[in-house]
Amino acid sequence: MSTEEESPPSTAPAAGSARRALLGRLSWGLADQAASSMSNFAVGLYVARSLGVTAFGVFSLAWVTYGVVLNVSRGLATDPLVVRFSGVPDASWRGAVARSTGTALGVGGAIGAVCLVAGLALGGRVGTAFACLGVMLPGLLLQDAWRFSFFAAGAGRKAFVNDVVWGVALVPAMVVAAHAGTVAAFVLAWGASATVAAVYGHVQSGIRPRMTEARGWLREQRDLGYRYLVENVSLSGASQLRAYGLGAIAGVGAVGAVRGAELLLGPFLAVLMGLSLVTVPEAARVLRQAPHRLGSFCLLLGGGQAVAALLWGGALLLVPDRLGEFALGGVWHSASQLIVPVTLGVAGAGLGTGAAAGLRALGAARRSLRCQLFSSVCYAGGGLGGAAVAGTVGSAWGVAAATVSGSAVWWLQLRSALRERPRNSVPEVRTS
Repeated sequence: MSTEEESPPSTAPAAGSARRALLGRLSWGLADQAASSMSNFAVGLYVARSLGVTAFGVFSLAWVTYGVVLNVSRGLATDPLVVRFSGVPDASWRGAVARSTGTALGVGGAIGAVCLVAGLALGGRVGTAFACLGVMLPGLLLQDAWRFSFFAAGAGRKAFVNDVVWGVALVPAMVVAAHAGTVAAFVLAWGASATVAAVYGHVQSGIRPRMTEARGWLREQRDLGYRYLVENVSLSGASQLRAYGLGAIAGVGAVGAVRGAELLLGPFLAVLMGLSLVTVPEAARVLRQAPHRLGSFCLLLGGGQAVAALLWGGALLLVPDRLGEFALGGVWHSASQLIVPVTLGVAGAGLGTGAAAGLRALGAARRSLRCQLFSSVCYAGGGLGGAAVAGTVGSAWGVAAATVSGSAVWWLQLRSALRERPRNSVPEVRTS
């Protein structure tokens, strides 16, 4: 009989498997965002070249309006979903997804009806574009809701496939719209192709959105949903306010210069947006499986994004003027002067997303709302105040300082939330 003690099974294979699973989910997030960004870029380019600058401006008004409505839908429907139903049993997830997607569909129907009535009353090209957007909003919002539902389940591949379906459906739709040659036709083509992907989301999941339970979902998630709604709308509102104010103070050319600098950081921003699709679900999983590791996970997440942004910005500083002019034309000269402050701003935002993911995973909606409102006020104030003092460059530096300050507040709030949790823990695991 052997006298050797039996050694406990090694945890290394399990840890390695968990890391591979995490990397796989992050990779699908990046792939999904790449597909979405490429589709958006292609639509913008195709519509601009087909319609000309004035008509493209009308289309852009519809696009910006969709972005605001999308933030409303996410705050009420899908943000609470990824916080409370990521990594839960399948039956719990399916029930929540049915209610969440039903809420997104309801938001699309309600705001779509307002857009339709307002568009018909307004008339003209702008009115027609808004009326068409109103008809298409339910499908557009439902498609986005499926993406977040799949990421909550750790099935990023399905979200990626859904976005690819939208991209494929866009091709014939845009060709037909180009033959019509109107803004309304392009809005309808864009929305109809999204609706195709939204229907395919039902096929992928086997879940039917329940609009009749939207009111119940809003009631159940009111402690998170309404705060996330304010967060999302304040973020997009501050960005729009800074853009309009900068144009009024420093001229439309200043807005173009800032947009040019942001385009230089476009590939990295796509990565940042791709990661944002999975950071909250992953933080929620860490909280449930190893709560003591949440702080270090968020620090690694935010710090990694900040370092990557700084490296990307450093590489841009080495770009020869000839290559920059080839990419941006006459915008390069003014945009290149903003690379340093815009890079610092993006790095600050990346660092803050780590803390934001942690607060959302903890369900600390009151704290995250405070942070977002503070960050939004700083963003608009820094951008406009800097513009008043030193024009375009001053606005860029003002936004950079505001973003870094906002990131510090996010981390201070996360630290406080982590310290309070053992004494006053809020149960976030839902089973229904």
